[in-house]
Amino acid sequence: MSFPAVELRQVTRFYGARNTGVAALDGVSLACPAGTWTAVMGPSGSGKSTLLHCAAGLEQVTTGRVVLAGRDITAAPDGVLTEMRRRTIGFVFQNFNLIGSLTAEQNVAFPLKLAGIRASRKDVRGVLGSVGLADRATHRPRELSGGQQQRVAIARAMISRPAVLFADEPTGALDSHSAKVVLELLRDMVRGAGQSIVMVTHDPAVAAGADAVVFLADGRIADRLDAPTTHQVADRLARLES
Repeated sequence: MSFPAVELRQVTRFYGARNTGVAALDGVSLACPAGTWTAVMGPSGSGKSTLLHCAAGLEQVTTGRVVLAGRDITAAPDGVLTEMRRRTIGFVFQNFNLIGSLTAEQNVAFPLKLAGIRASRKDVRGVLGSVGLADRATHRPRELSGGQQQRVAIARAMISRPAVLFADEPTGALDSHSAKVVLELLRDMVRGAGQSIVMVTHDPAVAAGADAVVFLADGRIADRLDAPTTHQVADRLARLES
């Protein structure tokens, strides 16, 4: 893509009445280049998840504009947003959200089934193989470790070849070894396949894997680090939380 994967232009997201409500986002402008990994951090209540949801079209902004994969979705109708979620956007959450009665390959194929697209077993097995789970295709979630379940969730998000992958605390429920495996997978997706990733995390070590870290405070962008180290991220975050 010659345009940013995600762009927010003076975005405000207001909850409640104007005189008593809260501005979760307050004039945020941010461009995430295509083929890069952007991490979003900040203290609790800083607006991280709201930014992710607005960028992905899960929440409507109060003012400003949101451009996703070159398309202005600010006032897009629900039908358009639903179609984009099925074909343009991938989601990975902390709690995996796999369907317990389905096998790994059935979970991966499920988004395409919802979109009315028949997924070939070759394609499904291929994407499972890309996350190192070719030998777990017929296993159900209860038969997989937490790290394996998260990799199935990533494969499910990638089966439609999304322009942008949104990740909300993707390693938050994992042990350190599993988290490292998932992070290496995400890094390979960016470096090797040119995938665009926007991720919310609270962990400096996780954020340090990204190309850039954007820090929020009170709904505004407070700082940014490019090519960050874990120490730099932890230091900036500590300053914002103090």
